Amino acid sequence: MKEGDFVYIDYTGRIKDTGEVFDLTNEDLAKKEGIYNPNVKYRHVPVVVGGNFVLKGLDEAILGMNVGDKKTVEISIEKGFGERKPEFIRLIAMSVFKEQNIDPNPGSYVTINGLNGRVISSDGGRIRVDFNHPLAGKRLEYDLEIKSEIKDDNEKTMAIVSYYTNLDKEDTEAKVVDKVAEIKLKSDKELPNRTRETISNGIMKWIVVEKVRFVYEYQK
Repeated sequence: MKEGDFVYIDYTGRIKDTGEVFDLTNEDLAKKEGIYNPNVKYRHVPVVVGGNFVLKGLDEAILGMNVGDKKTVEISIEKGFGERKPEFIRLIAMSVFKEQNIDPNPGSYVTINGLNGRVISSDGGRIRVDFNHPLAGKRLEYDLEIKSEIKDDNEKTMAIVSYYTNLDKEDTEAKVVDKVAEIKLKSDKELPNRTRETISNGIMKWIVVEKVRFVYEYQK
């Protein structure tokens, strides 16, 4: 594989030092590991090689692999989720949580001002929250497999839509005609402006198109 290629991958991600599985694409393995979540869609993941669709260390590992290849990849802290940063641990007034009807119990996960964090402790009306990524500071290991390559522009467009929205072909259609990418969605799948912009930028960067059009379909 080379930069700009579209591929589907399967992977199992583990914390190197403990062997704990934190992410995977195989439903049967998720059940075996006891981490199955019925709300998760277990399936091959679309990736544009070199497009920052996955961790830097994983992206680099895909380069040079071929369809059907499998390998185990160790991801350094720097090429994973980075080092833990003390400045990402902050004290927040209890009043901020009350305004948002959040009960900040130690160990719970909260979202404050668009940032996700874990409550560490509560002391004197001030809540200590860790906004570091849960896997920051950890070495990782992935079992990686290249399942297939995507060469058709319609499938490439659909892959980008699926990556950013988790929608599949039952929810949307994608096609490229005369350098115009058209994405048709059902009326109840309306996307936020930022998501549409991200999808459009990705399509125009990695596929030869000049316009991206979103169409919402309404049925009686």
